[in-house]
Amino acid sequence: MTATTITVNPTTEQVLAEIAAMLADVLADIGPHSAEIAMGTSFNDDLEFESIDMVSLAVLLNARWGERVNFAEFVAGKHLDELIALTVGELVYHVVDGLAVTQASRR
Repeated sequence: MTATTITVNPTTEQVLAEIAAMLADVLADIGPHSAEIAMGTSFNDDLEFESIDMVSLAVLLNARWGERVNFAEFVAGKHLDELIALTVGELVYHVVDGLAVTQASRR
């Protein structure tokens, strides 16, 4: 009898928790930060992210999920006003969708 491994796509809550941990790492490098990280948290207004912080986040995302979640491609498709208004929730949904597409393409 052979064992079958079933890969379950992470839930939105699981991805949010992982991204929140990544953001905590990036924010720790910046200094103390008191913003709660939730779906509606804004990278610009709430977290005061700068472009170098986005690069740090991209590295962490790539280390965790690889090319399945292409952060550079995700932000490249946005206009400046969309980038300024970008929320953690938008990134979470991008990750969830990217992982689901990858999983579906493997079938």
